[in-house]
Amino acid sequence: MVASWRDEELLALFVTRRRELVNYARAIVGDRAAAEDVVQDAYFRLERAGTVKMDDRLDEPVGYIFRIVRNLAIDGRRKMVRESNHVGIDENSMTYAVPEDRPDPEAQAIARSEFRLLEQILAELPTRSRIALEMHRFGGCKFSEIAARLDISVGTAHALVTDAIEHCKTRLARER
Repeated sequence: MVASWRDEELLALFVTRRRELVNYARAIVGDRAAAEDVVQDAYFRLERAGTVKMDDRLDEPVGYIFRIVRNLAIDGRRKMVRESNHVGIDENSMTYAVPEDRPDPEAQAIARSEFRLLEQILAELPTRSRIALEMHRFGGCKFSEIAARLDISVGTAHALVTDAIEHCKTRLARER
């Protein structure tokens, strides 16, 4: 089954989920302005592609868009880290200091460490459990949508998400 999304539908979806998308991207990139750019870039990339066609593995547009935003945010964060490591700042050329809209270096290091740990914990999950958890928590999908996507019962979808969350909680508690 192939679902296609017209530009108006795509725009409406981005507008209704914009705040969630920006908050999601901000959690990854650590900066609201960069998160806004990520969300805008995600929209323009989909729009440039014309009519978005998604095969039956990607028939949930919200989850699909969150995945695109996540990937762009991670790519952007990696780029920022690479650039900050290679670009030296000449303090004599700076005429004024602009306060930064991000956490201090210690908080950033902690967040990066926790993010890597969470990625590792998610990778430990069985594929169906990980997909179900990501669809529910990151994509805002209902259990019925997860069940339809994974071709399982709603009860099984609920159990997969519940078990995945418990696994994450247990592992996080053990690591702290």
